[in-house]
Amino acid sequence: MTESIRYARAELSFNEALDLLNPYVSKWFRQKFKSLTPPQKLALKPISEGKNTLISSPTGTGKTLSAFLMIISKLFDLAASDKLEDQVYCLYISPLKALGNDIHRNLSEPLSEIYNLASIRNSELPMIRHLVRTGDTPSSVRQSMLRRPPHILITTPESLAIMLNAPKFRLKLSGIRWVIVDEIHSLCESKRGTHLSLSLERLTYLTDKEPVRIGLSATIHPLEEVAKFLVGYHEDGRPRSCVIVDASYVKKKDLLVLSPVEDLIHTPAQKVSNEMYRMLLDLIRSHRTTLIFTNTRSGTERVSFHLRHLGEEATLLENDIGAHHSSLSRDVRLDVERKLKEGKLKAVVSSTSLELGIDIGYIDLVVQLGSPKSVTRCLQRVGRSGHKLHDTVKGRFICMDRDDLVEVAVMAREAYRNRLDRTRIPRNCLDVLAQHIVGMAIERKWDAVEAYKLVRRAYPYRELSWEDFEEVLKYLSGGYQTLEKFKVYGKIWYDPEEKVFGRRGKYARVIYSLNIGTIPDHVAVKVYGEDGSYIGKIEEEFLERLVPGDRFVLGGKVYEFVRARGMKAYVKPAFDMKPTVPSWFSEMLPLSFDLAIQISKFREDYFKKLEAGMDEEELERYVENFRVESKAAKAIHRYLKLQYQFLRSIGVKTPRPYTKIYIENYLDEYGRRNIIFHTLFGRRVNDALSRAYAYVLGRKINRNVGVTVTDNGFSLIVSANVKIEWGFLREVTSKNIREILEQAVGKTELMARRFRHCAARAFMILRNYKGHEIKVSRQQISAAKLLEICREIPNFPIVKETFREITEDLMDVENAVKILKMLESGRMVFHLLPELTVPSPFAHNIVLQGLSDVILMEDKRSMLERFHKQVLSIISEERVVRGQQAISLL
Repeated sequence: MTESIRYARAELSFNEALDLLNPYVSKWFRQKFKSLTPPQKLALKPISEGKNTLISSPTGTGKTLSAFLMIISKLFDLAASDKLEDQVYCLYISPLKALGNDIHRNLSEPLSEIYNLASIRNSELPMIRHLVRTGDTPSSVRQSMLRRPPHILITTPESLAIMLNAPKFRLKLSGIRWVIVDEIHSLCESKRGTHLSLSLERLTYLTDKEPVRIGLSATIHPLEEVAKFLVGYHEDGRPRSCVIVDASYVKKKDLLVLSPVEDLIHTPAQKVSNEMYRMLLDLIRSHRTTLIFTNTRSGTERVSFHLRHLGEEATLLENDIGAHHSSLSRDVRLDVERKLKEGKLKAVVSSTSLELGIDIGYIDLVVQLGSPKSVTRCLQRVGRSGHKLHDTVKGRFICMDRDDLVEVAVMAREAYRNRLDRTRIPRNCLDVLAQHIVGMAIERKWDAVEAYKLVRRAYPYRELSWEDFEEVLKYLSGGYQTLEKFKVYGKIWYDPEEKVFGRRGKYARVIYSLNIGTIPDHVAVKVYGEDGSYIGKIEEEFLERLVPGDRFVLGGKVYEFVRARGMKAYVKPAFDMKPTVPSWFSEMLPLSFDLAIQISKFREDYFKKLEAGMDEEELERYVENFRVESKAAKAIHRYLKLQYQFLRSIGVKTPRPYTKIYIENYLDEYGRRNIIFHTLFGRRVNDALSRAYAYVLGRKINRNVGVTVTDNGFSLIVSANVKIEWGFLREVTSKNIREILEQAVGKTELMARRFRHCAARAFMILRNYKGHEIKVSRQQISAAKLLEICREIPNFPIVKETFREITEDLMDVENAVKILKMLESGRMVFHLLPELTVPSPFAHNIVLQGLSDVILMEDKRSMLERFHKQVLSIISEERVVRGQQAISLL
């Protein structure tokens, strides 16, 4: 922690807080509340003193009022002294339009009540105005705001960027004194947050005095880094000062991990499913309002459907269940939100869309089906329950898979310890930078060095090199004439000698306002046979993952991916072959790296306890301490013990699942060799490692290598008759993995699609021209042509950014490098297991993932049972299988 970033320690008393407030506001607060909430005790004083403040506190603890109370008080001071001018004083930025609308409604009540108090005392005060301005705001309302701007303006990051370039309205922003960024955790991890950080620096540059920045979040870590993201840097490279209010410890938790049955291997799938719905139904009936989270949109639809059709019990729930996810229409979502607020629904099933803090009324229980994949998301979701300050947040986790059980048990322990996953903030995004440089050029002529210093004051760009900055200027100013053949023209002019730039062309402002933002256009991709016959649709995020030869299920049949052009994918029948990529893979949430490491350490700790001879009852009690009920604890114990016994039976004397990366050499019944890496580091890290190793191995054996990626490991799949030279493991190093990944993804659909996204953000490809929307298919065809040209230009910024986005945002190359360094130093080693015809228990889900589309739950259960019997057979033989070896990278 730097000197400029410090934690609030001094707590205000109720009377001390009242003394800081305007008399009218103080009287209202005294009538309305009897005490301060924990964030209010810590936050009111620094905000009143004009200090940047980051408030981290659970939902329902009064953090929003903590942010607004002093601002409202200062505005009433101005009103009382007749100094309230027609300008924006406070800017509230929300990631969601719905949350902004909630805030507008929630501000109306205290403002009107304070005015009522003032009028009782015969005081005529000028009205404090608060309004919402987003893309949905009619032009007539925007015009009226120009004449009489609101004193509190509620908006989104995208609308702020447009306002900064509105010639007349931006003048109304020059007197802003406070900026509130709500739900900052949902912004800082994406390019929306990167975009916002630059907007805030441009806003600060516009104002006479730096506005006070106030950040709000329910769950985020590390607070020091998020504080730096919120406030940015001084020109000399020092972080601006910020006071952190950490009230994240306030609410009590009641978490419990559940399993529908004790034996998840031998119990028929239908019985497991029935028990899960019975358990879910009991929980719903015993609570007033239950919010149920699944991890996918399809899962939300499936669960809500089954809850409505539970035979004789259906009549109790038919009209009491709602579904909420991003693919539903806005009207349907708003209707569900309204019914929730009014207490008319007994339960709502959601994917991720109700995680953020929109007002959904009182929830007394959150149920999570499966794992939420991170401690932070776990606490965000269960934090939707118990909305009042002294309520206990209550969460139940129902798991139907052994890996999920272990994962959620460790997650529950970490949640009780308040050990959140580390937030990862994108750095030096050159496409977002390009967008803002165009916006700055529209404002006026800029000294490039001055603009560069402004950009580096934003936390995500604190390490931006001048070379990268100037490359973006060169691209935007039409410095690459070959691109003009493809209608990519300069948006600015730049004089590299004088180091100045400015706007070029009369349409620059129109292009900017119509194409601003960071969220890419996604549409369904049409799938055709090679003969041109139409087959169906897949999501673009799914197509990103495909390489020629990959097989997937569509319409109940297996197809092999051949190629894609624009928004069309071409396939050929794969007949009775098994799919290699499950169709739901793109929807999966990735396990966080921090939680993955804790799970891996838990596995190793458990194995040490088994080694020490701890008996079954003691071990189950140990697991129950993680807030796991008895059936789930028994299932976890049996699973971990089975893996331990399997490894011992094949000659591994001291199994160590964290310090050793076990590699299985499994020959399956389809004539394939599965090289299974037990890398419990989360899917983003495993995505990076698997692609690098597959690329190196593919070049060695001169053929394609199939890849299956999960959170717990990955598998490289080749023909059984391929001889593997294990030295290929040494060819991926911490120094060359980025270069290998660039080679591995360079010709893939992933590269082509992500290049389009980056090119659209950088105005290389326009999504809207002069008011005409350009089809995504046309954008993609243009992107494919441009990519071929831009590859040949050394250090072309948009190609460079595409590789950065893929390796750092989609994958996690940074933590992959950490793992490789551990392998290179000997703190972690590869341990090659002997060639076997059965996978170990920990490998079962990795093997089955690629088959998840074509085998029914019952079939999956039978395959797990078959694997289980084979594992027991090997254990009972008590033989030492030769062929294992440690592979050192030293």
